[in-house]
Amino acid sequence: MDPVLAVSVAAVDVLGTTYRYPALVGAGLITQVGERARKFLHGKTCAIITDSTVASLFADPVERSLTSAGFKPTVITIPAGEKSKTLRQAGAICEQMIAAGLDRQSFVVGLGGGVIGDISGFVAAIYHRGISHVQIPTTLLAMVDSSIGGKTGVNTANGKNLIGAVHQPSLVIDDVDVLKTLPRREFNQGFAEVIKHAIIADAKMFGMLQSWEASEALALQQLICRNIKIKSKIVVKDERDRTGKRALLNFGHTVGHAIERAGDYRKFLHGEALSLGIVAACAVSIKRAGLAPRQRDAIVDLLQQFDLPTCRPKNFQREKIFGALKFDKKFEGGTIRFVVTPKIGAAHVTNDVTLSDIREAVAAL
Repeated sequence: MDPVLAVSVAAVDVLGTTYRYPALVGAGLITQVGERARKFLHGKTCAIITDSTVASLFADPVERSLTSAGFKPTVITIPAGEKSKTLRQAGAICEQMIAAGLDRQSFVVGLGGGVIGDISGFVAAIYHRGISHVQIPTTLLAMVDSSIGGKTGVNTANGKNLIGAVHQPSLVIDDVDVLKTLPRREFNQGFAEVIKHAIIADAKMFGMLQSWEASEALALQQLICRNIKIKSKIVVKDERDRTGKRALLNFGHTVGHAIERAGDYRKFLHGEALSLGIVAACAVSIKRAGLAPRQRDAIVDLLQQFDLPTCRPKNFQREKIFGALKFDKKFEGGTIRFVVTPKIGAAHVTNDVTLSDIREAVAAL
C-alpha cells in the first residue's frame, strides 16, 4: 500500500436503544489506546486478547499505551486463525484472566481481526457474567463489519458462531495505519463486506467503488466511517437479530459460510468465501427477486476488481458445500431465511427460496 497521509480522528456514534459507543477512525490510534480508553472505562485491570500474528506487530505499543494511562494490562496470545474460535480456547482465556486477577470492573481489549473480535467479545460477555469490551480491529474486514454490532461467538464442529452472545463493545478504535501491514490478499478480502453493504443499502457507494483507486488514509477513513454507519443503522432496527431486519447483513453469507466450512476454514479467507456467496445470492436473486442480469454482472465485475473469487476452484467439490449448507443457523425450523437483492442498493429477507434454488446457484459457481 502507499504511505498513509495524516488525518484527523473521526468519531462515528453507534447508538441503539440500550447502548451507545463511539467508533474512532483515524491514523496513529494504536499508540493512543490508553488515553482513549480512559475516557470511557474506569476499571484498573484489563486483558489484551490477540493472536500470534498480530501480537508481534501491535501488542507492545497497545500494552505500553494502556500502562501509561494507569491501567494494568495482561497480554493473552492465542494461535492465529479460525481454528482458535472454540469454547475450549475461550475457557482457557478465562482461566488466564482469573489467574491475572481480573474482576467485574476489568475490561477486555480485542486486538486483531474478526476471529479475535469474536472470541474476545464472547469472553467479555461471559466473564463475571459480562464485562466491558474494547474492539481494536486490525483488518479492513473487521473495521467495516465484525467490530460493529455486538455479535460475538465461537464455532463448533458443525458450524460457525453457533455458540455466542450479543455483547456490544464500549469503544471501537480503528487505526488505518495498521492496514499498511496487511498482505494484499488480506486487505482485499475486506472489500467483500464493503461491496455487500453497497449491494444491500448504498447504490451510490457501489458506483464509487467501481472507480476506486485510492488507498491513502483519508479515503480509507471515509470508507470505513461510511460502512460503520450503514451497519449500525441496520443493527439498531434489530439489535438481537430476532425480527429479520438485521438479517439483511447476511446477504451472501448462507453459501459463504458453507464454503468456509467445506474448506475447513483454511481454503478461503472469510471475504473470499463471502464473495462466492454473493455470486450465488445474485443467482438466486435473479430467480426469486427480479435482479437484472446486467446488475449481477456489475457485481461480479466489482468483486473481480478487488481480486476476489467469483468462480469455484475446479478442485473444490460442490458436494462439500451442499453438505455444509444444512448447518447454517439461518435455516430455522426447516424454513430457509434467505437474503435477496432486487436491485443494487436494496435487499430483503424471503422464505420463498428453496434448497433446490441454493443448490442450483452453488452448482453454477
